[in-house]
Amino acid sequence: MKNKYNNDAIIGGGNITASFTEKGELLRVMYPAPDFRNWIDEFVTGVKINDSGMIYLHDDINNQYHQYYTENTNILHTEITNTYFNLSIKQTDFALLKNSVLLKKYEFENKNSIDLNVNFLVHAKLLSDVNNMVGSEIRENALIQYCHDYTMYTFSKMPFMSYQLNDTKENIGSGVIQDKDYIGMSCDSSISYDIGILKPGEKKELVLYLYFKINGEKQSQEVVKKELTDIRKLDVAKEEQAVEKYWKKYVKEHLGIELKPETSKFNKKFNQVYQRSILLFPLLTNDTTGGISATVEIDENMTQCGRYSYCWPRDAVFVTRALDKVKMIKETEKFYKTFCKDTQNKNGMWEQRFYTDGRLAPCWGYQIDETASVIFGIYEHYKVVKDAKFLKDIYKMCENAAKFLCTYMDNVLGTHDESDIVKNEIEATYHTEERNKLPVSYDLWEMHEGVHLYSLSAIYAAFQSMKEMNEILRPVFETNNRLKVEAMNKLEARMVKYQEEIKNFILTNLYDEQTKTFLRNQNDNRTDISELGIVVPFEIFSPKEKKVLNTVERINMTLRTYTGGYLRFEQDHYRGGNSPWPISTAWMGMYYQKAGEKTKAKECLEFIVNTANQHGFLAEQVSNDTMQPNWANGLGWAHAMFVLSV
Repeated sequence: MKNKYNNDAIIGGGNITASFTEKGELLRVMYPAPDFRNWIDEFVTGVKINDSGMIYLHDDINNQYHQYYTENTNILHTEITNTYFNLSIKQTDFALLKNSVLLKKYEFENKNSIDLNVNFLVHAKLLSDVNNMVGSEIRENALIQYCHDYTMYTFSKMPFMSYQLNDTKENIGSGVIQDKDYIGMSCDSSISYDIGILKPGEKKELVLYLYFKINGEKQSQEVVKKELTDIRKLDVAKEEQAVEKYWKKYVKEHLGIELKPETSKFNKKFNQVYQRSILLFPLLTNDTTGGISATVEIDENMTQCGRYSYCWPRDAVFVTRALDKVKMIKETEKFYKTFCKDTQNKNGMWEQRFYTDGRLAPCWGYQIDETASVIFGIYEHYKVVKDAKFLKDIYKMCENAAKFLCTYMDNVLGTHDESDIVKNEIEATYHTEERNKLPVSYDLWEMHEGVHLYSLSAIYAAFQSMKEMNEILRPVFETNNRLKVEAMNKLEARMVKYQEEIKNFILTNLYDEQTKTFLRNQNDNRTDISELGIVVPFEIFSPKEKKVLNTVERINMTLRTYTGGYLRFEQDHYRGGNSPWPISTAWMGMYYQKAGEKTKAKECLEFIVNTANQHGFLAEQVSNDTMQPNWANGLGWAHAMFVLSV
């Protein structure tokens, strides 16, 4: 599979999420969940005009491009003009609401003074491996690419002009494909359609359907034929109108704020980023489980990272807080009541990351703040909905997680309790000599092991959240479950003790008396934006305390770039480490908001808005040179921090 790092545009609906380049090339189709699986290795389109060879729509020196969305929707348009032949092509992509269909509409217009004879070609390659090899078949006037697990149908109402199932890459550049075989073993195949002669000023249209099916029970050819026939019968104009109406209504229902009057370039861009955030969140969310993918995958080959298209509980908690701000209450509750319940380890913890369907994803260590963040996020959600039943339904899960955090703190502090069954179970699972001396947990950036300021702050806040939950639920249990109340009181006594000890531990071990600033961990003194976690969101210290002010000053001296954005941490080596992160910048802006420094908070917000891409997508990192995204575009965490900032 070739490397495809830049998801410039993202669309979807139902169970489909798809990404495109800024020139309209289809990069990925995720179905039936937003993180698994990606079907597409390559999907390349082009035209043969008169006697030319293949003119690739998304890669030709004579092509000019303009890409945009129908306002407040996930309907993407890419206008492609071939300046040599003066042929204009408008490509429109959107997912249908009720079918697992990605619809691709092409409108051709001859802007030349001569006739243009146009053939349209598609080269499609599905991902294939030795255990799930892809073959191809031509049937029902459709290109059927299939393997053991799934099938993709590519077809139109128009009949094929020609097709080629094998060795298609060898000759598709000529614009002429032909094959005698109706079935083949190749994972990539090509089809072509005769658009015909376009007179000067004349327009014609071709609609392609990409239909995705997970292979369950074997279906007869008659059933498949009916499904394809039903899709072909759809009124494309009405389907597009229905999709447009759905998304515009969706945005309106979830605004949560009054948009800015578009009297300036910034206000207009701000509104675009905010509305695009609302449109992105459902494309990253698993409708069945509530799991939230970090973003659409960018690096399947792991050439520069450990992959992105998974659900990290910590990241998702930030997103759920944003979901509550935009009135996506049901989505938040599904994440906690379904996804978190299903993925919690029996000892109370959550692992590093999961597929959004709840299965454990590849991991490389555990992070204690993942567990603490879930408890914190649950109470943050309660503060929005004020629903005691929600807390009661989920309290057992929180209780188990809190016990795990208590055991972690026992290890940090060197205390020991032989009666703690949960602790013994954890040690049986994770026992090493080193862990007995000091618990080994990765930080939130997943790069350093040890005891971390951010992680301890998350635990402190989790204990505070549990105490608040107990205050709400204790009267509920007192009437009919005294044993439960006794257990709550016992756990709460431990948590109160640990909160005091966490604060003392931080002041003793994670504070530098020479610089008068907080330290991110016990192993180095590199400045880290996550040090702000002691104020935002976990509120251990107030924003105006001298120790905090000194730390903020050091952050500004070491992490603020000349463009006004903030790095993640000092001497970061990930992808060079020199690119500011919208997440970091939003974090600083949220601190300034809490400190009452509105001008500085606004400067951070302006940086975030001004570095969004042309469609309003926020990335993990942006280039100081171009002030544009340069890695992991459409990052859910970044959009969440933006929403929380405003």
